[in-house]
Amino acid sequence: MNPLGFLEDEIKTLKQENRFITPRVLESAQGPVAIVDGKKVINLTSNNYLCLANHPKVKAAAIKATEEFGIGTAAVRTIIGTTSLHVQLEKRLAEFKGTEDSIVIQSGFTSNTAVCQSLMTSPQDVLISDELNHASIIDGGRLAKAKKKVYRHSDMASLKQILEDPEVRSARRKMLVTDGVFSMDGDIANLPEIVKLCKEHDVITMVDDAHASGVLGPQGRGTTAYYGLKGQVDIQIGTLSKAFATIGGYAAGSFNLKQYLQSVARPFLFSSSHPPAVIASCLAGLDVIYGEPERIQKLWDNTKFFKEELKKAGFDTGNSQTPITPVMVGDSKKAQILSDMLFEEGVFALSIVFPTVPLGKERLRTIVTAGHEIKDLEIAAAAFKKCGKKLGII
Repeated sequence: MNPLGFLEDEIKTLKQENRFITPRVLESAQGPVAIVDGKKVINLTSNNYLCLANHPKVKAAAIKATEEFGIGTAAVRTIIGTTSLHVQLEKRLAEFKGTEDSIVIQSGFTSNTAVCQSLMTSPQDVLISDELNHASIIDGGRLAKAKKKVYRHSDMASLKQILEDPEVRSARRKMLVTDGVFSMDGDIANLPEIVKLCKEHDVITMVDDAHASGVLGPQGRGTTAYYGLKGQVDIQIGTLSKAFATIGGYAAGSFNLKQYLQSVARPFLFSSSHPPAVIASCLAGLDVIYGEPERIQKLWDNTKFFKEELKKAGFDTGNSQTPITPVMVGDSKKAQILSDMLFEEGVFALSIVFPTVPLGKERLRTIVTAGHEIKDLEIAAAAFKKCGKKLGII
């Protein structure tokens, strides 16, 4: 008897529900035009916002660090896995985010789970979350011992109602967590109003800026800087796997927050540290962000152009305000077919279906980068229009 025999039925169900995933294979550097499954395509799927994944200065920094420090530390951060590069990066990320200090954690996903789990430690605590927050925040809430309260997406009346609930008001600790930029819809959290309400009700504020760091605000410093709220957000989470194009995450905030998390946060304590090449790449990435501001400007110019082209073609792009631009389809099968059709046309745009998004909200999620040329985006928009008409989406 095969104790894992049930997996055949589970996989069959996934296929019937159009949720079975077979990842495509990248066969070149991650770029605005890439080789995927042996085919040259315009890449509208990567989070490589500033095209740092193949930047000469970043690659050179990785090579130099490998030659100096080797390929890895073979240890967790708290044993002998913290190099001088880690210390330097944490100081510079704190400066980037306008905070006292920061702590680099092994992944963006575990940065959220680490903070939620470490700060919300009692059933007398309350964790408050936007209903469209990233899966890592949801899982962080599950790992935390606190009660969970979820407000309707970006609905400040719904949030206020939760904050005024007697159970919430009397909680030992209260923390609100929100994405800065929501990863599926590309809209931006109403951070000024969130901060205002949280201050009135003595609530810790935590913002996940995975898709905002390197993208939004002056010098790409994120949602807090975008709204001019320096010093008013308690915890800023960032990822090193999107605009920075490597891997990892961090929590930026007070000096005490860093000291506490490095003593109790389980992902930090029990995962080996990043290879030196990764940390050096992030340091070089910061240099590029500061030294080549035209990259962020081009990212936004490309974003504006592509959104306008899709809208002119008749597509519904939702409420996106950022380089994340959904193309709403509303049907899992049709979304997957559209993605496959575009791939044949030389455009890679991945379908996003349930349970990543709600039923009826299936879509293709496109992301432009600073490296795309206008000609690339014109070709992509024309392919969308051609395929969209064939499928009756427009």
